[in-house]
Amino acid sequence: MADRRAVLIPGRGYDTRFPLFLYLGEALRRAGFALHAISWQVPESLGSDRDGAGSAADWVTGQVAPTLTGRMELLVGKSLGTLAAPLAADRGLPAVWLTPLLHMAPVVDALDRATAPFLLIGGTADPSWDGAVARRLTPHVVEIDQADHALMVPGPLARSAEALGRVCTAVEEFVR
Repeated sequence: MADRRAVLIPGRGYDTRFPLFLYLGEALRRAGFALHAISWQVPESLGSDRDGAGSAADWVTGQVAPTLTGRMELLVGKSLGTLAAPLAADRGLPAVWLTPLLHMAPVVDALDRATAPFLLIGGTADPSWDGAVARRLTPHVVEIDQADHALMVPGPLARSAEALGRVCTAVEEFVR
């Protein structure tokens, strides 16, 4: 029986059944976490740009907050799901943020005031990633050279699998 609980928060088009979550979920299970994977249908009307950050943040918070009952140990969010960073900051929850929206003020502001440790993972070819901002916010950063918003890198697919391995190793070390 798992004695810790993690909530997996998807992105706009990156479901918790996709590779990052599949492998991270297995790493977390092996580390003693029970998993709660959120599933959602993002409304088409929800803004995806800077102007839509407020409504998107409110929508994400509304989807995630009801799952934060009982003993909670970790949030793991991808892209749009990183708009749940204010919940982690407010509740003092550790988190893993995959391809965080570091170009959006609600995410950066929440990370700036977070008291629990968090891990930021992004790629240099992702327009949402800002390595300098990430390193300013936390010492726990994994930056993957040439990785896009899905953390895929150009060239042979094995390079993307290697990147996935780096991400899993970082998460395993972070939750220890």
